[in-house]
Amino acid sequence: MQSEPKVDLCFQVSGRILPVDHGYALYSALSGVLPFMHEDQDVGLRLIRGRYIGDGILDISPTSELVIRLPVASLPQYINLAGKTLEMFGQTLEVGIPQSRSLIPAVALAARLVTTRNGQDQARFEAEMKSQMERLHVSGRMSVGKRRTFEVHGKQVVGYSVLTSELTAEESIILQEHGLGGRRKMGCGFFEVWEG
Repeated sequence: MQSEPKVDLCFQVSGRILPVDHGYALYSALSGVLPFMHEDQDVGLRLIRGRYIGDGILDISPTSELVIRLPVASLPQYINLAGKTLEMFGQTLEVGIPQSRSLIPAVALAARLVTTRNGQDQARFEAEMKSQMERLHVSGRMSVGKRRTFEVHGKQVVGYSVLTSELTAEESIILQEHGLGGRRKMGCGFFEVWEG
């Protein structure tokens, strides 16, 4: 499966707090600053991480990052995010200096949340994920984990955590570059090296 190589563009961020469920709000805020992102079908987003302080809230830490997975050729467009302010949930998030990181092949990859149409039916979800992996020519093992929900336009969307294992180096990079499921610009289907 040939496509342009992708990298992770990682921005330091500073702010106070964010809800754990911030994928849609983050995508909306980014699209406000980078309007072309709305039409860009080739990017994925990782949710910002922080220290969980209860009630569905994260404390933004000095190591928190905004990570955008994108084709190398798109780097110049997205680097302009540096120095911008994102508004979400009445909070401001300051975007700092970026650095790019290459994707690293690994035998096992995990995604915190993967969604697909009719995803509330786990059997249909699993069948769809297997079909997508076949289309990508990725033949590793897949296991579906915890059922999760997140909010889009005031509606709850159902998804699951997904672990893939027994991947070759090539399959691992393909899966990281393409992801699985939908809503990748909202933090879904973003696969990373599984720490076990």
